Amino acid sequence: MVSTLPEKQPQKQEVTGYIHSVETCGTVDGPGIRYVIFTQGCPLRCLYCHNPDCREPHQGKLVTVDELIADIQHYQSYLRQGGVTVSGGEPLMQPEFVREIFERCHELGLHTALDTSGYVVLEAAKPVVAATDLVLLDIKSFLPETYRRVTSVTITPTLELAKYLDEIHKPTWIRFVLVPGLTDDPENIRGLAQFVAGLRNVEKVEVLPFHKMGEYKWQQLGLPYELFDTPAASPEDVQRAIALFREYDLNVQ
Repeated sequence: MVSTLPEKQPQKQEVTGYIHSVETCGTVDGPGIRYVIFTQGCPLRCLYCHNPDCREPHQGKLVTVDELIADIQHYQSYLRQGGVTVSGGEPLMQPEFVREIFERCHELGLHTALDTSGYVVLEAAKPVVAATDLVLLDIKSFLPETYRRVTSVTITPTLELAKYLDEIHKPTWIRFVLVPGLTDDPENIRGLAQFVAGLRNVEKVEVLPFHKMGEYKWQQLGLPYELFDTPAASPEDVQRAIALFREYDLNVQ
């Protein structure tokens, strides 16, 4: 005898990920007012990192995408003029988690942005990139030896991602942290400017001045910090870097 009872549909498993924290009123990580999710875990060891407590992948808070979306909905009215940014840490260490966040945000009609160093296997990044509206690509330096000095990793994956974003015409902002005595060599900046000028998808370049606000975290974590004696980048330092980028007809701030 054939049963007439409806078959039970398998329940979709909740997607979870590790986050460090959220910022509900961000203004510097994408256009407009942003809900910023800082994911936990990063493969880079940047000398100037202001979130060294994001390094270890499983030391943050385990959350579901449902929990995040429920919180985002509390701020949905003003996020219409901005959106949701996933930063880190390195978001692409948790690609399924981040992609699900972006897809759910799109169901709410919210703009999405991915803030990444690009240090990831390209195939793992592609589904996440497809699900976001904007990529904030942080290119720490251009000269390979300087990049490794800053991050302890190779620049190659980041440049591969940058070229892929250009191929698919994904809107991208390039971010560059200006550190006196470390990344401010004109040859380093010109090399990056020339590379970026060859990309057709870059909407603007952001020159971010090195600051001292994260030093206390290194002390609290007992981590060796090499930049105690490095001064913050001055407005004059920033303007010199901006002028170098503008030599290549880039929109830079």
